[in-house]
Amino acid sequence: MLRENQSHMTEFLLLGLTSNPKQQVWLFASFLAMYLVNVIGNSVIIASIQRDARLHTPMYFFLSNLSLVDICFTTVIVPQMLVNLLTQRKTILFAQCLTQMYFFVAFGITDSFLLAAMAIDRYVAICNPLHYNTAMSPRRCRLLVVASWAVSHLHSLTHTILMGRLSFCGPNVIHHFFCDVQPLLTLSCSDTSINELLAFTEGSVVIMSPFIFIIVSYIYITRTVLRVPSGEGRYKVFSTCGSHLTVVALFYGTIISVYIRPSSTYSVTKDRVVTVIYTVVTPMLNPFIYSLRNKDMKQALRKLAKRTE
Repeated sequence: MLRENQSHMTEFLLLGLTSNPKQQVWLFASFLAMYLVNVIGNSVIIASIQRDARLHTPMYFFLSNLSLVDICFTTVIVPQMLVNLLTQRKTILFAQCLTQMYFFVAFGITDSFLLAAMAIDRYVAICNPLHYNTAMSPRRCRLLVVASWAVSHLHSLTHTILMGRLSFCGPNVIHHFFCDVQPLLTLSCSDTSINELLAFTEGSVVIMSPFIFIIVSYIYITRTVLRVPSGEGRYKVFSTCGSHLTVVALFYGTIISVYIRPSSTYSVTKDRVVTVIYTVVTPMLNPFIYSLRNKDMKQALRKLAKRTE
Protein backbone atom coordinates (compact mmCIF):
# COMPACT_ATOMS: atom_id res chain seq x y z
CA MET A 1 0.00 0.00 0.00
CA LEU A 2 1.23 3.51 -0.83
CA ARG A 3 1.46 6.03 1.95
CA GLU A 4 -1.26 8.61 2.29
CA ASN A 5 1.16 11.53 1.89
CA GLN A 6 1.86 10.32 -1.64
CA SER A 7 -1.69 10.99 -2.78
CA HIS A 8 -0.88 14.44 -4.18
CA MET A 9 2.03 13.01 -6.23
CA THR A 10 -0.15 11.18 -8.75
CA GLU A 11 2.13 11.47 -11.77
CA PHE A 12 5.66 12.14 -12.94
CA LEU A 13 7.02 14.09 -15.88
CA LEU A 14 9.45 12.17 -18.11
CA LEU A 15 11.80 14.66 -19.76
CA GLY A 16 12.99 12.10 -22.30
CA LEU A 17 16.17 12.45 -24.34
CA THR A 18 15.63 15.98 -25.64
CA SER A 19 13.15 18.86 -25.65
CA ASN A 20 14.15 20.04 -29.13
CA PRO A 21 11.17 19.45 -31.52
CA LYS A 22 13.43 18.86 -34.56
CA GLN A 23 15.52 16.29 -32.68
CA GLN A 24 12.36 14.62 -31.41
CA VAL A 25 11.23 13.94 -35.00
CA TRP A 26 14.34 12.01 -35.98
CA LEU A 27 14.51 10.36 -32.56
CA PHE A 28 10.94 9.10 -33.05
CA ALA A 29 11.80 7.70 -36.49
CA SER A 30 15.05 6.13 -35.23
CA PHE A 31 13.55 4.45 -32.17
CA LEU A 32 10.51 3.24 -34.09
CA ALA A 33 12.79 1.66 -36.71
CA MET A 34 15.01 0.04 -34.06
CA TYR A 35 11.98 -1.25 -32.15
CA LEU A 36 10.45 -2.81 -35.27
CA VAL A 37 13.78 -4.42 -36.21
CA ASN A 38 14.04 -5.78 -32.66
CA VAL A 39 10.52 -7.26 -32.60
CA ILE A 40 10.66 -8.66 -36.14
CA GLY A 41 14.25 -9.94 -35.84
CA ASN A 42 13.77 -11.68 -32.50
CA SER A 43 10.38 -13.08 -33.60
CA VAL A 44 12.03 -14.58 -36.69
CA ILE A 45 14.74 -16.14 -34.47
CA ILE A 46 12.04 -17.73 -32.25
CA ALA A 47 10.03 -18.98 -35.24
CA SER A 48 13.14 -20.42 -36.94
CA ILE A 49 14.16 -22.33 -33.80
CA GLN A 50 10.64 -23.65 -33.24
CA ARG A 51 10.24 -24.89 -36.82
CA ASP A 52 13.67 -26.49 -37.35
CA ALA A 53 14.09 -29.78 -35.47
CA ARG A 54 17.89 -29.52 -35.74
CA LEU A 55 17.78 -26.44 -33.52
CA HIS A 56 15.91 -28.17 -30.71
CA THR A 57 19.05 -28.16 -28.56
CA PRO A 58 19.82 -26.45 -25.21
CA MET A 59 21.78 -23.61 -26.81
CA TYR A 60 18.93 -22.64 -29.13
CA PHE A 61 16.34 -23.23 -26.41
CA PHE A 62 18.11 -20.57 -24.33
CA LEU A 63 18.48 -18.34 -27.39
CA SER A 64 14.74 -18.46 -28.14
CA ASN A 65 14.01 -17.50 -24.53
CA LEU A 66 16.57 -14.69 -24.74
CA SER A 67 14.88 -13.39 -27.90
CA LEU A 68 11.49 -13.42 -26.16
CA VAL A 69 12.89 -11.53 -23.17
CA ASP A 70 14.55 -8.98 -25.49
CA ILE A 71 11.19 -8.25 -27.11
CA CYS A 72 9.52 -7.83 -23.71
CA PHE A 73 12.44 -5.80 -22.33
CA THR A 74 12.25 -3.21 -25.12
CA THR A 75 8.43 -3.20 -25.23
CA VAL A 76 8.35 -2.06 -21.60
CA ILE A 77 10.14 1.16 -22.58
CA VAL A 78 10.03 2.09 -26.27
CA PRO A 79 6.24 2.32 -26.98
CA GLN A 80 5.77 4.72 -24.04
CA MET A 81 8.75 6.77 -25.22
CA LEU A 82 7.38 6.90 -28.79
CA VAL A 83 4.00 8.14 -27.50
CA ASN A 84 5.75 10.85 -25.48
CA LEU A 85 7.77 11.96 -28.53
CA LEU A 86 4.74 11.95 -30.82
CA THR A 87 2.13 13.61 -28.59
CA GLN A 88 4.41 15.79 -26.45
CA ARG A 89 2.53 14.33 -23.47
CA LYS A 90 5.36 13.41 -21.14
CA THR A 91 3.41 12.58 -17.97
CA ILE A 92 3.14 9.09 -16.50
CA LEU A 93 0.96 8.04 -13.58
CA PHE A 94 2.73 6.94 -10.40
CA ALA A 95 1.27 3.41 -10.61
CA GLN A 96 2.27 3.14 -14.29
CA CYS A 97 5.75 4.35 -13.41
CA LEU A 98 6.19 1.64 -10.77
CA THR A 99 4.79 -0.97 -13.17
CA GLN A 100 7.25 0.07 -15.86
CA MET A 101 10.13 -0.05 -13.36
CA TYR A 102 9.05 -3.51 -12.16
CA PHE A 103 9.00 -5.11 -15.62
CA PHE A 104 12.13 -3.26 -16.76
CA VAL A 105 14.14 -4.62 -13.81
CA ALA A 106 12.58 -8.11 -14.09
CA PHE A 107 13.29 -8.54 -17.82
CA GLY A 108 16.77 -7.01 -17.51
CA ILE A 109 17.78 -9.47 -14.79
CA THR A 110 16.19 -12.38 -16.69
CA ASP A 111 18.38 -11.41 -19.65
CA SER A 112 21.52 -11.68 -17.52
CA PHE A 113 20.55 -15.08 -16.07
CA LEU A 114 19.82 -16.46 -19.54
CA LEU A 115 23.22 -15.26 -20.76
CA ALA A 116 24.75 -17.14 -17.81
CA ALA A 117 22.76 -20.28 -18.71
CA MET A 118 24.10 -20.05 -22.27
CA ALA A 119 27.65 -19.77 -20.91
CA ILE A 120 27.12 -22.90 -18.79
CA ASP A 121 25.81 -24.69 -21.89
CA ARG A 122 28.97 -23.77 -23.84
CA TYR A 123 31.17 -24.83 -20.91
CA VAL A 124 29.57 -28.28 -20.70
CA ALA A 125 29.59 -28.73 -24.51
CA ILE A 126 33.28 -27.87 -24.84
CA CYS A 127 34.81 -29.02 -21.53
CA ASN A 128 32.64 -32.06 -20.76
CA PRO A 129 31.15 -33.20 -24.09
CA LEU A 130 30.64 -36.80 -22.96
CA HIS A 131 28.33 -35.65 -20.16
CA TYR A 132 26.55 -33.00 -22.25
CA ASN A 133 23.28 -34.89 -22.86
CA THR A 134 22.96 -35.72 -19.17
CA ALA A 135 24.07 -32.38 -17.76
CA MET A 136 21.99 -30.29 -20.18
CA SER A 137 18.88 -32.49 -20.32
CA PRO A 138 15.58 -30.85 -21.38
CA ARG A 139 14.34 -30.97 -17.77
CA ARG A 140 17.43 -29.16 -16.44
CA CYS A 141 17.26 -26.58 -19.21
CA ARG A 142 13.62 -25.85 -18.36
CA LEU A 143 14.54 -25.56 -14.67
CA LEU A 144 17.29 -23.06 -15.51
CA VAL A 145 14.85 -20.92 -17.50
CA VAL A 146 12.11 -21.09 -14.85
CA ALA A 147 14.64 -20.21 -12.13
CA SER A 148 15.87 -17.26 -14.22
CA TRP A 149 12.34 -15.86 -14.52
CA ALA A 150 11.42 -16.55 -10.87
CA VAL A 151 14.52 -15.01 -9.27
CA SER A 152 14.33 -11.98 -11.57
CA HIS A 153 10.70 -11.23 -10.77
CA LEU A 154 11.27 -11.76 -7.03
CA HIS A 155 14.20 -9.34 -7.15
CA SER A 156 12.14 -6.77 -9.06
CA LEU A 157 9.15 -7.17 -6.74
CA THR A 158 11.36 -6.40 -3.73
CA HIS A 159 12.63 -3.17 -5.31
CA THR A 160 9.13 -2.15 -6.39
CA ILE A 161 7.59 -2.69 -2.93
CA LEU A 162 10.36 -0.66 -1.28
CA MET A 163 9.97 2.09 -3.89
CA GLY A 164 6.21 2.14 -3.33
CA ARG A 165 6.75 2.84 0.38
CA LEU A 166 8.72 6.03 -0.29
CA SER A 167 7.21 9.52 -0.17
CA PHE A 168 7.41 11.77 -3.23
CA CYS A 169 6.47 15.27 -2.10
CA GLY A 170 8.86 17.47 -4.06
CA PRO A 171 9.58 17.93 -7.79
CA ASN A 172 8.05 15.27 -10.04
CA VAL A 173 10.39 15.70 -13.02
CA ILE A 174 12.31 12.54 -14.01
CA HIS A 175 15.43 13.36 -16.03
CA HIS A 176 15.15 10.18 -18.05
CA PHE A 177 13.04 8.60 -20.82
CA PHE A 178 11.54 5.90 -18.56
CA CYS A 179 11.06 5.09 -14.87
CA ASP A 180 14.34 3.64 -13.65
CA VAL A 181 15.38 3.00 -10.05
CA GLN A 182 18.03 5.70 -9.59
CA PRO A 183 16.08 8.63 -11.13
CA LEU A 184 13.11 7.80 -8.88
CA LEU A 185 15.27 7.58 -5.76
CA THR A 186 16.66 11.08 -6.43
CA LEU A 187 13.09 12.49 -6.35
CA SER A 188 12.03 10.93 -3.06
CA CYS A 189 11.79 13.07 0.06
CA SER A 190 12.01 9.96 2.29
CA ASP A 191 15.10 8.22 3.62
CA THR A 192 16.25 6.07 0.69
CA SER A 193 19.18 4.42 2.48
CA ILE A 194 17.47 1.00 2.58
CA ASN A 195 16.67 1.19 -1.14
CA GLU A 196 20.21 2.23 -1.99
CA LEU A 197 21.73 -0.41 0.27
CA LEU A 198 19.57 -3.10 -1.35
CA ALA A 199 20.40 -1.85 -4.84
CA PHE A 200 24.13 -1.83 -4.13
CA THR A 201 24.32 -5.15 -2.21
CA GLU A 202 21.56 -7.53 -3.29
CA GLY A 203 21.33 -5.81 -6.68
CA SER A 204 25.07 -6.19 -7.21
CA VAL A 205 24.87 -9.89 -6.29
CA VAL A 206 21.95 -10.52 -8.66
CA ILE A 207 23.65 -8.70 -11.54
CA MET A 208 27.21 -9.86 -10.85
CA SER A 209 26.59 -13.55 -10.00
CA PRO A 210 25.55 -14.42 -13.60
CA PHE A 211 28.50 -12.35 -14.85
CA ILE A 212 30.89 -14.28 -12.59
CA PHE A 213 29.42 -17.58 -13.86
CA ILE A 214 30.09 -16.39 -17.41
CA ILE A 215 33.69 -15.34 -16.64
CA VAL A 216 34.51 -18.61 -14.84
CA SER A 217 32.90 -20.65 -17.64
CA TYR A 218 35.02 -18.93 -20.27
CA ILE A 219 38.21 -19.33 -18.23
CA TYR A 220 37.66 -23.11 -18.33
CA ILE A 221 36.59 -22.97 -21.98
CA THR A 222 39.76 -21.06 -22.90
CA ARG A 223 41.95 -23.57 -21.05
CA THR A 224 40.26 -26.44 -22.90
CA VAL A 225 40.49 -24.72 -26.30
CA LEU A 226 44.21 -23.99 -25.85
CA ARG A 227 44.83 -27.73 -25.46
CA VAL A 228 43.47 -28.39 -28.97
CA PRO A 229 46.59 -29.11 -31.09
CA SER A 230 45.69 -27.36 -34.35
CA GLY A 231 45.01 -23.67 -34.79
CA GLU A 232 42.08 -24.45 -37.08
CA GLY A 233 40.58 -26.74 -34.44
CA ARG A 234 40.95 -24.06 -31.75
CA TYR A 235 39.24 -21.51 -33.98
CA LYS A 236 36.40 -23.91 -34.82
CA VAL A 237 35.71 -24.69 -31.15
CA PHE A 238 35.97 -21.11 -29.93
CA SER A 239 33.94 -19.67 -32.83
CA THR A 240 30.82 -21.26 -31.33
CA CYS A 241 31.21 -18.80 -28.43
CA GLY A 242 31.88 -15.64 -30.43
CA SER A 243 28.28 -14.45 -30.72
CA HIS A 244 27.59 -15.07 -27.05
CA LEU A 245 30.72 -13.20 -25.95
CA THR A 246 29.80 -10.20 -28.12
CA VAL A 247 26.33 -9.96 -26.55
CA VAL A 248 27.75 -10.40 -23.04
CA ALA A 249 30.27 -7.59 -23.60
CA LEU A 250 27.59 -5.21 -24.90
CA PHE A 251 25.07 -6.05 -22.18
CA TYR A 252 27.30 -6.16 -19.11
CA GLY A 253 29.59 -3.33 -20.20
CA THR A 254 26.67 -0.91 -20.14
CA ILE A 255 24.76 -2.44 -17.20
CA ILE A 256 27.75 -2.36 -14.84
CA SER A 257 28.63 1.25 -15.75
CA VAL A 258 25.09 2.36 -14.80
CA TYR A 259 24.14 0.25 -11.77
CA ILE A 260 27.19 -1.09 -9.94
CA ARG A 261 28.24 2.18 -8.31
CA PRO A 262 27.14 4.63 -5.58
CA SER A 263 24.19 6.91 -6.40
CA SER A 264 26.39 9.97 -5.72
CA THR A 265 28.13 9.33 -9.06
CA TYR A 266 24.83 9.34 -10.98
CA SER A 267 25.06 11.37 -14.21
CA VAL A 268 21.83 12.17 -16.08
CA THR A 269 23.27 12.73 -19.57
CA LYS A 270 25.81 9.89 -19.51
CA ASP A 271 23.36 7.37 -18.07
CA ARG A 272 20.64 8.16 -20.60
CA VAL A 273 23.01 7.52 -23.50
CA VAL A 274 24.36 4.29 -21.98
CA THR A 275 20.83 3.14 -21.12
CA VAL A 276 19.73 3.55 -24.76
CA ILE A 277 22.47 1.09 -25.74
CA TYR A 278 21.38 -1.79 -23.50
CA THR A 279 17.62 -1.18 -23.65
CA VAL A 280 17.22 -0.54 -27.39
CA VAL A 281 20.41 -1.06 -29.40
CA THR A 282 21.67 -4.36 -27.93
CA PRO A 283 18.28 -6.21 -28.16
CA MET A 284 18.03 -5.00 -31.78
CA LEU A 285 21.52 -6.28 -32.61
CA ASN A 286 21.16 -9.69 -30.94
CA PRO A 287 19.33 -11.39 -33.86
CA PHE A 288 22.07 -10.25 -36.26
CA ILE A 289 24.90 -11.23 -33.90
CA TYR A 290 23.50 -14.73 -33.39
CA SER A 291 22.52 -15.40 -37.00
CA LEU A 292 25.17 -13.85 -39.23
CA ARG A 293 28.02 -16.08 -38.00
CA ASN A 294 25.95 -19.18 -37.32
CA LYS A 295 25.52 -21.69 -40.15
CA ASP A 296 22.68 -23.57 -38.44
CA MET A 297 20.72 -20.34 -37.90
CA LYS A 298 21.33 -19.25 -41.50
CA GLN A 299 19.96 -22.56 -42.81
CA ALA A 300 16.95 -22.33 -40.47
CA LEU A 301 16.24 -18.79 -41.68
CA ARG A 302 16.41 -19.91 -45.32
CA LYS A 303 13.99 -22.74 -44.51
CA LEU A 304 11.60 -20.33 -42.83
CA ALA A 305 11.82 -17.93 -45.78
CA LYS A 306 10.96 -20.71 -48.25
CA ARG A 307 7.95 -21.76 -46.17
CA THR A 308 6.56 -18.22 -46.13
CA GLU A 309 6.91 -17.77 -49.89
